[in-house]
Amino acid sequence: MRKFLFGLMTVLLIVVLAACSSGDKKNDEKSSAKKDQTITFGVTPWTSTVPPTKIARLILEDMGYKVEETNADVSSIYIGLSRGDINAYMDSWMPSHEVHLEKYEGKVEDTAVSFSGAASGLVVPNYMEDINSIEDLIGKEDLFNNEIYGVEAGGNAAKIIDSLIEGYGLDMKQVNSSEGGMIAQGRRQMEQKKPVVFYGWRPHTMFNKMDIKVIEDTKGYFSIPDIHVITNAGLKEEAPEAYEFLSNWSIDIDDLEAMIVAIEDGAEPEVVAREWIDNNQDKVNEMIGK
Repeated sequence: MRKFLFGLMTVLLIVVLAACSSGDKKNDEKSSAKKDQTITFGVTPWTSTVPPTKIARLILEDMGYKVEETNADVSSIYIGLSRGDINAYMDSWMPSHEVHLEKYEGKVEDTAVSFSGAASGLVVPNYMEDINSIEDLIGKEDLFNNEIYGVEAGGNAAKIIDSLIEGYGLDMKQVNSSEGGMIAQGRRQMEQKKPVVFYGWRPHTMFNKMDIKVIEDTKGYFSIPDIHVITNAGLKEEAPEAYEFLSNWSIDIDDLEAMIVAIEDGAEPEVVAREWIDNNQDKVNEMIGK
């Protein structure tokens, strides 16, 4: 009887060890598979894109993935998403970017809301007390040298401003440049207390560092946006754990603006991102499903 019990226990021990070994093997295979997978983020030249992308990158690398970044404008990023060359984009402004979702329906996926509370529109200095709406620009276009400063041509914001100029019947043209170039031009005009109108949005340090206001758009060219995470439609199957994390992603707009300020003041983006992760580990665990 003792021999039988000893034999039975031996068999059970072997089964348990085999099961553990099998589980470990599966986990090792999963980890190895992740190491062979590269997640590519699209990165637009906007300050609001950098912190979420860096945070997501570090978390995915901690999970065992390789991560790369591709710098491009919005239209090119959506093309990359539709082809699978880019797996995720952390800074899609809805509803203005819905045109891209419609164009690449079935190839890209609206995966999560990154944050709410954003704003966008035309801005002027607060010292321009008589300019509080776009209608107030009508008949005063020459004060602004008939120019509205905007970001890069080809993006949705630029297209909206062109439509807005036509819709309001403004005798103005849009002058496009990089985000930094546009802000520098606005700041130069403001230093001389001159009239200036340009494109502004929150989250952005321009509202922390410049005395400006968003003027009212009664015709609704600019809506109150939500910022979304967009992924390639195949990511859910190709990298399910990465997809689960991105589908659970969210960040507070105040945290985001604080990080943008820190980066603009000279902090390394990766250091700022790691600090956020360390200070929000419970939230990170929720997003990765721990």
